[in-house]
Amino acid sequence: FIYFMLLFCMFPQTSFSVCVSLNLYPPPLLGVRVSDRCVLLMAAAQDSLYLGFDFSTQQLKVVAIDGDLNVVHQNHVLFDSELPEFRTQGGVQLHADRLTVTSPVLMWVKALDLLLDKMRRAEFDFSRVRALSGSGQQHGSVYWRRGASETLNQLDPDQSLFSVLDSPVWMDSSSSQQCQDLQAAAGGALRLAEITGSRAYERFTGNQIAKLRQNRLEEFQDTERISLVSSFAASLFLGGYAAIDYSDGSGMNLLDIRSRTWSEICLEATAPHLDRLLGAPLPPTSVLGPVSSYFVRRCGFSESCRVVAFTGDNPASLAGMRLQQGDIAVSLGTSDTVFLWIQQPRPALEGHVFCNPVDWQEYMALLCFKNGSLTRERVRNECTGGSWEVFSAALRETPLGNNGNIGFYFDTMEITPPAVGVHRFDSDDTEVEVRALVEGQFLSRRLHAERLGYSIIPGTRVLATGGASSNKEILQVLSDVFNAPVYTIDLSNSTCLGSAYRALHGNTLTVLPLILLILQQYCSSASVLIISPDYCDLKKGKKENLVKEVKEKRWNKEKKRAPEADP
Repeated sequence: FIYFMLLFCMFPQTSFSVCVSLNLYPPPLLGVRVSDRCVLLMAAAQDSLYLGFDFSTQQLKVVAIDGDLNVVHQNHVLFDSELPEFRTQGGVQLHADRLTVTSPVLMWVKALDLLLDKMRRAEFDFSRVRALSGSGQQHGSVYWRRGASETLNQLDPDQSLFSVLDSPVWMDSSSSQQCQDLQAAAGGALRLAEITGSRAYERFTGNQIAKLRQNRLEEFQDTERISLVSSFAASLFLGGYAAIDYSDGSGMNLLDIRSRTWSEICLEATAPHLDRLLGAPLPPTSVLGPVSSYFVRRCGFSESCRVVAFTGDNPASLAGMRLQQGDIAVSLGTSDTVFLWIQQPRPALEGHVFCNPVDWQEYMALLCFKNGSLTRERVRNECTGGSWEVFSAALRETPLGNNGNIGFYFDTMEITPPAVGVHRFDSDDTEVEVRALVEGQFLSRRLHAERLGYSIIPGTRVLATGGASSNKEILQVLSDVFNAPVYTIDLSNSTCLGSAYRALHGNTLTVLPLILLILQQYCSSASVLIISPDYCDLKKGKKENLVKEVKEKRWNKEKKRAPEADP
């Protein structure tokens, strides 16, 4: 019955005839005429709305979708310009040491108040919202003071809720000592990565908590609960403390990603009794409860509106991109970012492995590469006179594999791997140089993805976005390296959309595979097939040999080299 109702809600027009022909109706409508039953069911499905919020670094955004996944409302609040009293730049405050970066937690609360007012002025009908979810910038933390749980339900502006008013955020890099301490306690950086999915990073929440406890003990002792930005936002809507979900919890250096419980080793190295402050983590698909009575009174939400667990912005973006098993998303911007859906993770010293926000029994991975479009532009300027047309022609006129001429191009200190310098072949051919750069970049993306447990399977798709995704020759190389078709996608609202999709999923109370099929079918028009793999006779053998060759290649000449850099 539940499956039938979900299909009806998702496909109201298609299911109309099915409803009539099978004479299947939910019990409350059994006493209604056939024609009226169908009309009522279709009206209920089309009348439902689902909200997705995104508490990002620079703004708070919201998207509303209907039961057919159409976007029906969008809105936002820009922190710097619309809340100038908090004196942020880019949504954050940079402290005197140039390492500490925080955001005012009250700014986020006030932004939500302002956003809901904007929606009301736009005559948005909150009573139609069946469920809501959201995301928050990963790694940021919020500290609730003792007694906050008693006043959270009313959101009284005269009551102080927070023991720490300046919340550490992901841009902070002031906890290097705490990172060293955590890695030592865990048995080394690699062992910590095997437990938590990542080696210790200054921005990760566990290290920020350890620093706060050591440097601001009085405020730490006045704290009764610690939230991530995501669970903090969910708590506002819930009127009580919301659990941290597995996906966002994976970005703390505290969660054991395999058991999906807090790691005792990491907790003990961070702060005593930390598990009490964090609460038990939950699956990201969990329904936390109904929306707070405060928002029912203030905005007109239905009392039955559900709050689905909020998650981090990167996991929510994966949901918004509609990645499936075997897919890979590549953002080709100033820096390149790679999103992966994986089943058997192999955490390494580079990259991050998180619990999957859509199917919590699987995993996602995230890789960041600093040398992206700026490096491509530099080679374009040096080799093709600043012309993208000539750059593209060079890619078209050189063979896949570049006759073995591959290079590593790290104009600035790279993140993955930590190296700098340009390490290349001995050739003065500008066309060869162009392909060496692009092929080398994408081979690096694939190799590091495979080290984390990613594998290409039948049906694998590459989803490309960012400025360079408009260049078909660059995408052809991407398709050849991954031996998979490349689609372009728009990520402008992927985080909000992913949150709205998750709200709809939580409201259906169904298992995941069905909702994935529905999302795939409804959202296929959002991605456009651009490129399929070229050189069919090379698809398997020579391509795989090319990937292997990168691991074994000995370079004849280096244009630049940093001390002890090992490409």
